[in-house]
Amino acid sequence: MDFGEKRRSETVRDAVTCTAHARRKTVTSRRLDFGEVFACQERNGSGSIGLKVRRVGNGEVVVLALLAMTSTQATTSKSDIFREYIGAEFNNVKFSDVPINPNVEFHYILAFAIDYTTSSSSSPTNGDFNVFWDTDNLTPSQVSSIKSQHSNVKVALSLGGDSVNGGSCYFSPSSVDSWVSNAVSSLTNIIQEYNLDGIDIDYEHFHADPETFAECIGKLITTLKNNGVISFASIAPFDDDDVQSHYQALWKSYGHIIDYVNFQFYAYDEGTTVSQFIKYFETQRSNYEGGSILASFISDGSGGLAPQNGFFTACGRLRNQGKLGGIFVWSADDSKALGFRYEKQSQALLASHP
Repeated sequence: MDFGEKRRSETVRDAVTCTAHARRKTVTSRRLDFGEVFACQERNGSGSIGLKVRRVGNGEVVVLALLAMTSTQATTSKSDIFREYIGAEFNNVKFSDVPINPNVEFHYILAFAIDYTTSSSSSPTNGDFNVFWDTDNLTPSQVSSIKSQHSNVKVALSLGGDSVNGGSCYFSPSSVDSWVSNAVSSLTNIIQEYNLDGIDIDYEHFHADPETFAECIGKLITTLKNNGVISFASIAPFDDDDVQSHYQALWKSYGHIIDYVNFQFYAYDEGTTVSQFIKYFETQRSNYEGGSILASFISDGSGGLAPQNGFFTACGRLRNQGKLGGIFVWSADDSKALGFRYEKQSQALLASHP
């Protein structure tokens, strides 16, 4: 780092380049009197660099401290994110079945890890998570293989989901501290075993108030990021009063550490039109202000705006307006029978220049 200075009263004006976690970001310079602490903060979750300088008698600047600090800040918004849930329906779908466009950032999301027992009469375990996806076809070695073959691929796991063993899956903590402690421990083990990169929050039923949900999930994400276990986190709300009250409480307190909003637009009525979809999208941009909102469709066409009925038209409009955070699909399990035609189309749209 070069610090140009001529006299004792002069200030540092140079732009400083910070490197953290193998990413480079140029940070806009600011006026700085000698003796101040200068901190450049990355806005992409990688980290921040802080240094202290002072002037000595011979006119030289001495660097007193250089600190690399982990940041939980959410990533900057990108529009080339493609995400797909996989593994919930046990129909033998594999990572390698899904076509991957090299010109997008591609996220598989394993569905699901749930804090319930794995017995047929499942019961809540207060943050002690178990794997409930298709582990015969989606193994740790297959995660490593698909990531080694495609440098643009990351793999996450999703927490919760709608149901477990035929009954509703409830967020049911005994207390904030005990749930967070158990969740951090159990999820760290799963994430490291499977070589995963992030988590997604998809609880849809609640035995806790919105504030408790916000604190549990917010502290979980913060701790996993600070520990270097994950590099990104997302949430997956939909348009239901109880669901929205919980996720908006989380967003209000911890939105700055949430990287993507996988809003389930397919939970709206089947037959949604392009104009209705765009209206819904704008509503959720307001509800999750400042967030990277992804458009979505369901492969079986059972809800929302279907790909064959104008989904890509709507996405194109939103992308041209700089509003589209990306696209996600539920799910690879259902898309397998369709030959992943709409995954290909989604990625082609995201890879094209607006």
